[in-house]
Amino acid sequence: MSMAQVCCDSASAAVVGPEAEARARARAERRRRAGEAGRWKHAPAAAAAGTAEAATRKRRVEAGELLVARKHGAASVAGRMREMEDAVSVREAFAAGAAGRCDFYGVFDGHGCSHVAEACRDRMHELLAEELAGGEQREPAAWTAAMERCFARMDAEVASAGGRAATAASASCRCDARKCDHVGSTAVVAVVEERRVVVAHCGDSRAVLCRGGDGATPVALSSDHKPDRPDEQERIEAAGGRVIFWEGARVLGVLAMSRAIGDGYLKPYVCSVPEVTVAELADGDECLILASDGLWDVVSNEAACEVARACLRRGREKWCAEAAALLTKLALARRSADNVSVVVVDLRRKNR
Repeated sequence: MSMAQVCCDSASAAVVGPEAEARARARAERRRRAGEAGRWKHAPAAAAAGTAEAATRKRRVEAGELLVARKHGAASVAGRMREMEDAVSVREAFAAGAAGRCDFYGVFDGHGCSHVAEACRDRMHELLAEELAGGEQREPAAWTAAMERCFARMDAEVASAGGRAATAASASCRCDARKCDHVGSTAVVAVVEERRVVVAHCGDSRAVLCRGGDGATPVALSSDHKPDRPDEQERIEAAGGRVIFWEGARVLGVLAMSRAIGDGYLKPYVCSVPEVTVAELADGDECLILASDGLWDVVSNEAACEVARACLRRGREKWCAEAAALLTKLALARRSADNVSVVVVDLRRKNR
């Protein structure tokens, strides 16, 4: 049985009795809250030179929106969480240079509130475009420097006025203004060029490259920043902090990741410096998957690529959107306890 079949079967297994009634009530309540607050979150794609949503269409799906385009698809759902704190950014042709067209994709998983993730969604691509404005041929070292400057500027923006000045969405922010420095967000962003993909991340959102066809091992383009990762624990302790195991490893017993945008009250132990990976694209590359830990907590890299390949084999033009939606369903079927956001990017040579 394929992973796609497992996903569908798990999501639709028959449940009867009190448990079925409880699930039905929970679904009805989620739909009600979704209508009030927008439980599915997405970011509109920006095509070339300021033309918004030129090649992208949005579709309502069970009180949410699914981002659909020829080259990518994205889905984001609150799942079993009371609030939606993830944000997704898709910006086509956000910058150009000697390497030609660049497309920007990002997943941001907020904690404490949504306003830092929303600020990253609205501003990260703009800051990176400014850092890349020179237009010169970019070597890996130059990409690393540009990404580090971009993340540092983003972190500084959200630190100013608690990040509220960085995004209009903060007008509906639900957090206590006196505790905005307790809010943060992971960030995993990818810039896709003609011949390579550049990934920068801080936190435990992840980027995975599906390469080589059925059965091939996925290529992890990021490594989760967990407090008990040996090099991260060493860095935290060298700065004077501690990793305390309280329902898992946590910085000072509080935060379950060691790097993030925001979280001013935990600096310098939690930093915003990204790790950057520059990968050359090959003819056998199929797709790139970016997702928050709501997916990766319950779905392995291999299983995620198997689902994406199953959608690719069906031969439909919008297979990336199908894969993103199916992965969110699989995460929920496996009882992910977090928001789930997924972006799938078609990397086949004819679509780059």
